[in-house]
Amino acid sequence: MTQGTGTLGSGGGDLPIVLGFETSCDETGIGIVRGTELLADAVATSVDEHARFGGVVPEVASRAHLEAMVPTVHRALETAGLKLSDVDAIAVTAGPGLAGALLVGVAAAKGYALALDKPLYGVNHLAAHVAVDQLEHGPLPEPCLALLVSGGHSSLLLVPDVTSDIRPLGSTVDDAAGEAFDKVARVLGLGFPGGPLIDRAAREGDGAAIAFPRGLTGPNDAPFDFSFSGLKTAVARWVEARERAGEPVPIADVAASFQEAVVDVLTRKAIRACKENGVDHLLIGGGVAANSRLRALAEERAADQGIRVRVPRPKLCTDNGAMVAALGSELVARGVRPSPLDLPADSSMLITEVLV
Repeated sequence: MTQGTGTLGSGGGDLPIVLGFETSCDETGIGIVRGTELLADAVATSVDEHARFGGVVPEVASRAHLEAMVPTVHRALETAGLKLSDVDAIAVTAGPGLAGALLVGVAAAKGYALALDKPLYGVNHLAAHVAVDQLEHGPLPEPCLALLVSGGHSSLLLVPDVTSDIRPLGSTVDDAAGEAFDKVARVLGLGFPGGPLIDRAAREGDGAAIAFPRGLTGPNDAPFDFSFSGLKTAVARWVEARERAGEPVPIADVAASFQEAVVDVLTRKAIRACKENGVDHLLIGGGVAANSRLRALAEERAADQGIRVRVPRPKLCTDNGAMVAALGSELVARGVRPSPLDLPADSSMLITEVLV
C-alpha cells in the first residue's frame, strides 16, 4: 500500500504536528505534539472495568478502545485548538502489547492516515516511553541509560539514539515489577491497580520491617536481568503465615518492605549499568516510574555516583498518546522514512525495532 504524500508542516507553524495513538493495554491515549511541545494528552482508561477481575482482560480492553477511540481523538483536538486537517503526521504504537488492543489502535491510525493523506509511523511502545521525556526535559543525552518499569516490562536499555539504536542490557525473566505490585496489592486486599495503592500504604510503614528477598542479585546472576516472582511469593507466604497464626497483618509494613525490595533491585542494577557503560544520565519511564520511593532512591544513589536522573511527570510515565506522538515527532524531525500502510500490529515487537 502506498504511503500518504501530504506535505509536512502544512498544519501551520514551523514544526510538523504529530497525532499519536496508544492502545497497547487498557488506556486509549491520544497525544498531539509539535516538535517537543505537548499540545494535548487525552486518555480514556478502562481500568475500572478490569478492577473486578484483578487485572487487565484483553477482550474487555479491546472493546473499550473501540468505544473510546473517536471521542478521545476529538477531545485531544479540542484541547490543542486544532482541526484534523492541521495534523501533519500520524504515529501509533505497533507493539509490544496486547494483540487485540494493538490492532484497534493500528487500524484507527491507518484510517486517519488514509483519510488525511498523511505519513504513518508505527513505533515501539518501549522506545516511546523513552522519547516522551523530551517533552519535559528537552533532547535526550546520547547515549543515555533507560530503566523502563511497568505492568508488562522491566527493562534496562542503552540508548545511543532513540530513533534507531536501542540496545537491551537486561529485562525481567518472569513477573514485571508492575505485575508484582498488582499481585501483592491483591494479597493485601488493597485493590487494583496495585502500584499507587502500595505506594500510598507504604508511606505509613517501615521499609526495613521485613527482610524480603532481592531476586537475581547474587554474584553469579545475570547483572542486569530482573526477577520479581520469588519476591511476590515470599510476600504471599509471609502474609499467609501471619493469618494462620491468627495474628494481624501489618499492611503498611508489608507494603513498604515489598516496595523497598523492588526499588532496591531496580535502582542498584540501573546505577551499575550506567557505570559499566560510561553513561552519566539515567532516564526512568513506565508506569512504575510514578512510584515515589523509586524516584527518591534513584535520585539518592545516582547523586552519589555523579549520575543525573531524568523522570517525566507521573502522567507521562503511564501509557499515553503523548509519548507516541513524541517519538513520531522525533522521527519526522530526523527525516526518517515512514512505515508502510500495511504495517502489522506486533504483540512481541523487539525493542531493537524502533519503527516498523
